[in-house]
Amino acid sequence: MRRTLWVVNADDLPIIQSAASNRVAANEYRRLVADLQKAGLAADGEQWLATACSAVLDHLGRHGPHSSTELRSALPEISGTYDPAPGKPWGGTVPVAPRVLTVLSARGDIVRGPNDGSWTRSKPRWVPTADWLRRRSAPVDGIAELVRRWLRTFGPASAADIKWWFGTTLTTARNALSDIGAVEVDLGSGPGYALPDDLEIEPEVGPWAALLPGLDVTTMGWFDRDWYLGAHRGHVFDRNGNAGPTAWWNGRVVGGWYQDHEPRVQLQLLEDPGRDGRRALMRCAAELTSWLDGVCIKPRFPSPLSKSGSAAAT
Repeated sequence: MRRTLWVVNADDLPIIQSAASNRVAANEYRRLVADLQKAGLAADGEQWLATACSAVLDHLGRHGPHSSTELRSALPEISGTYDPAPGKPWGGTVPVAPRVLTVLSARGDIVRGPNDGSWTRSKPRWVPTADWLRRRSAPVDGIAELVRRWLRTFGPASAADIKWWFGTTLTTARNALSDIGAVEVDLGSGPGYALPDDLEIEPEVGPWAALLPGLDVTTMGWFDRDWYLGAHRGHVFDRNGNAGPTAWWNGRVVGGWYQDHEPRVQLQLLEDPGRDGRRALMRCAAELTSWLDGVCIKPRFPSPLSKSGSAAAT
């Protein structure tokens, strides 16, 4: 979803590769070939990219995990720079090597292996998928299976939700729903779908509170979000649709959270959840402060609410 980096079980990799990553890889391949030729780095972009990919895979196979910087230094085949937006303020000279690695990783040829940074920093060393996972699974047709798993977690949901989440067409979403035998149900706001063995009314659950990080799959899970966001969309999401840290009470977003200079977790309530809600969320904040044990987590894509918290902490 939205080219976000996900952590998945190794056994599920073939399903995700088929359902999503192959499409991303094909798009990235076409874009890179076109940019190589446009920038004058190669007369034949496809041949240049084939040679570059082979060089990376061969080097990793013979020498073990390498960072992007190390691969650029070791391999002239992936050297070179280009300007993604000539004449634009956001343009400038950038190396082409990271985009080669993007194509290889989206294809499933390489994965992030050892991390040179702490657990709060991403400094991966790339490795061949077969070496890191000790196997290379056979390809499968995974879109229907992945939609079934998604619907088990997020359903009932609309076809528009599925189309948005998988970045696919509405026709593909509807075909997958048909393949898994999804049943049409009434969402109140329009038609939706549920699995045929998931049609019973859910039992009532007790009051619950949660503090979720930015880009959490629960906050990001649906295209239509009014039923759990209310009027808080502009506070919780940035202009590009990235969700910041959120505070939840009984299935609805009631605010967010940030860390002060201690760093302690502080609540940012956008509405009053009542005495029980406030107490429960304060307990969550204390538990999260203890669990983080002094580590400060800064949202990668801060929402307006996150930015106001960061400003208050300085």
